[in-house]
Amino acid sequence: MPRSSASTSDSARSSAGGVQSLERAFDLLERMADAGGEVGLSELAASSGLPLPTIHRLMRTLVACGYVRQQPNRRYALGPRLIRLGESASRLLGSWARPHLARLVEETGETANMALLDGDEVVYVAQVPSKHSMRMFTEVGRRVLPHSTGVGKALLAGFPDEEVRALLARTGMPAATDRTITTPEGFLTALADVRRLGYAVDDNEQEVGVRCLAVPVPDSPTAAAISISGPAGRVTQAAQERIVPVLQQIAAELSEALAGSGPGA
Repeated sequence: MPRSSASTSDSARSSAGGVQSLERAFDLLERMADAGGEVGLSELAASSGLPLPTIHRLMRTLVACGYVRQQPNRRYALGPRLIRLGESASRLLGSWARPHLARLVEETGETANMALLDGDEVVYVAQVPSKHSMRMFTEVGRRVLPHSTGVGKALLAGFPDEEVRALLARTGMPAATDRTITTPEGFLTALADVRRLGYAVDDNEQEVGVRCLAVPVPDSPTAAAISISGPAGRVTQAAQERIVPVLQQIAAELSEALAGSGPGA
């Protein structure tokens, strides 16, 4: 009987250790993504607080599984097997969001979008087009730099200024139109407005004649935002005052659905 008790105790410890290793492995993957996808062991040790031997053991396992690859310079990069997981997750997220976007179109009359921050870029994962003959269209899967979009502002408003500066330094701030914000100071000022107001505006900054309104999805498992886009002649200041509360309400409902507690979850 004592042997049975010891065996059960050993099994419980092994199970707990396995869960802890899994949590740590995912934490390291997320830290790699936050760092731009490539890091050294010392950087991971500094940011995670884990001992180097533990990180080395976990990274060896991730490399063996194809989720991480070791570069010739001995640094570690996110591996190709993550692409299939990410693409599948994005498709599912888009399908979960689509009914909410459809209601956004019904209530605002404009094209509705959902976007995520993937590395340093914004990627559109879902869209429901407006019923107007003149409407905006963004291909699902399209990637854009965040500084010139409403969804980019909504996404980055949740990040510390120093992280935003680092991202902008990596991507640069090319002008899509003559209204695009092209300085870090100007963009950080715009993000301060987003935090204060609770929504972001793209006023002819990505495309001339187009205005977008965007809000973050609160408590999303990954940084996400929804938006509406339409001709500047329709998405006016008066329309904005009507549309923003609808955007915020649907973002809150989408957040509940993603957490598994909302309608249809």
